[in-house]
Amino acid sequence: MKVVALLIAAGLVLSAAASAEPTANANNRAPEGGLLDLLNLTGHGTNKAPELDPKRIINKSNSFLKEREPEMTAEEFALYEKVESLLVTNPQLAVTMLETMMADPEAPSPAFEFILGNAYYSAGQLDHAEQRYRSTVKRFPTFLRAWDNLGLLYYTGNRFAEAAEAFSKAVALGDRDQTTLGILGYCLEREGDSVSAEMAYLQAVTAGPTNADWKEGLLRIYVDHRQYGRAEPLARALIKAKPMETRYWVELARIYVAQGRKTDAMVVLEEAASAGAAGPDEFLLLGDLYAEQNLAGPAIAAYGKVPAASRTRSADRLLILARVLVRVGRLEDAQHVLDATKTDASGPQQIALLQTRADLLMARKQWPEARQQIEALLALSPLHGPALLALGRSYLEEQNTERASLAFETASRVPASAAQAHLELANLELRGRHYAKAAAHLEKALTFEKNDAVTDALARVRAMMPRDTD
Repeated sequence: MKVVALLIAAGLVLSAAASAEPTANANNRAPEGGLLDLLNLTGHGTNKAPELDPKRIINKSNSFLKEREPEMTAEEFALYEKVESLLVTNPQLAVTMLETMMADPEAPSPAFEFILGNAYYSAGQLDHAEQRYRSTVKRFPTFLRAWDNLGLLYYTGNRFAEAAEAFSKAVALGDRDQTTLGILGYCLEREGDSVSAEMAYLQAVTAGPTNADWKEGLLRIYVDHRQYGRAEPLARALIKAKPMETRYWVELARIYVAQGRKTDAMVVLEEAASAGAAGPDEFLLLGDLYAEQNLAGPAIAAYGKVPAASRTRSADRLLILARVLVRVGRLEDAQHVLDATKTDASGPQQIALLQTRADLLMARKQWPEARQQIEALLALSPLHGPALLALGRSYLEEQNTERASLAFETASRVPASAAQAHLELANLELRGRHYAKAAAHLEKALTFEKNDAVTDALARVRAMMPRDTD
C-alpha cells in the first residue's frame, strides 16, 4: 500500500496562530489545526488505502470544542512563538528548543506536549511523536485533535487496529469530518469489522457526498458480502461521477456476472468501450463472456481490442476459446480464432498454441500435419503428457500400433497422463486379445486414479482371462 507521507509542520501547529490574535497570558490554547487539516482524500484504486495529500491545508475553526482543548502556560506560548517558523525550515532545531521546556521540574501542559509531538513528527521521530500524543490524551482525554493526530500516525504506519481506536475516540468527541469518518471506515474494513466499517463509510458519504473514495469503500463491503442490490447503484453512481475510471465499469459488470445477469454485464462493457473507458480488464472480461456463449466473432473482436501491452493475456483467452470450439466440433470457428491469435508466443504459451493447432488438425483427421505440431511441442517439452497421448492417437488412427504403443508407454511415465496412457495401452492389448496384459494396464490405471467404470472393465477382462492362450 502506498500512502503519501504526512508533513506535520506549519499548517499543523501554526495555521490557527497565524489567523488569531492571541495574547501572551496563561489562557493561550494549543494552536488549532491537527493532522486532518492537512488532508484531502484522493483516488486510491480498488484495493489501495485512501491517500493523504499534504499539500492542501484546510484552515477550519474548532471553536465549538474549545472547552475541550488544553491550555498552554504563558511561558510555553512565548517559546512556541519563537520556534514556530523553525517548524517549517528546521524542525530538528525546533525540537531541540522545545525540549528545553521538558527539563523544567514542572511537567509541561498537555497542549505543549501536543505541539512537541507535532514537532517530533515533522522531524521524523515517530516513536517520540507517538509517546507525546499518548501522554497528551492520557492527561487530557477530551483533546480531540490529539486523538486525530495519533490516529493518523498509526494509519500511516499501517497499524489499522490502533488507528481505528484513536479515530473512534475522535468521532465520539464530536469529530464529524468526512476524512476522519472515511479513514476510520477503511481501518475498520482492514480489520475485518465490516458492520462498523459500513456505518463509518455511510457517515462519511453523508458528510462528503461527492467523495468517490467513501462510496468505493462501501462498494467493496457490499460486493464482499454479496449485497449486490446495494452494490449496483453505488457502482452506477461511481461511473456517473467518474466515467473514465475503468475499474468502476468492470466492477459493475462483475456484479451482474455474480447475479447471473451476463447479458447485462456484456451491455455494460460495450457501453464502457463506446465511452472510451474500456481498458484491458474490460475487454478481456467482455471477451470471456462472449467466449462462454461460444460467440467466436464477438469474442475475437473484444480480445483484439486489448492493448499490445496486455496481448499475452488476450492470446491465452483466444487459445482457450479455440480449444472449446474444437471440442464442440466448430472447426472453422476454431481456425478463425487461431488465425486471430496475435502473439510472439514462447514458453507455456507456445506449448499451448502448438497443442491447440494439433487438436484442430486431428479433429480434421490431418494426422501427419498434426504430428508436425506435436513433435514441435515435444521438442520444447519432451515429457508433455497430453502431447504424447495425442501423438499415440494419431499413429493409432493410421493403424501404426507399434509407434502408438511407444508413445503411450512414454506417456505412462508422466504422472499427469499416466492413468489415461495405461487405458490406451489396455485398449491396444484388448485388440490383440491379450487379456492378462490388458488387466495389468487397467490395474495400473486405477493406482493413479480411482474410477468405477475402469473397475468394472477390469472385472470383465479378468473374467475373460482363462480363454487367453497367449
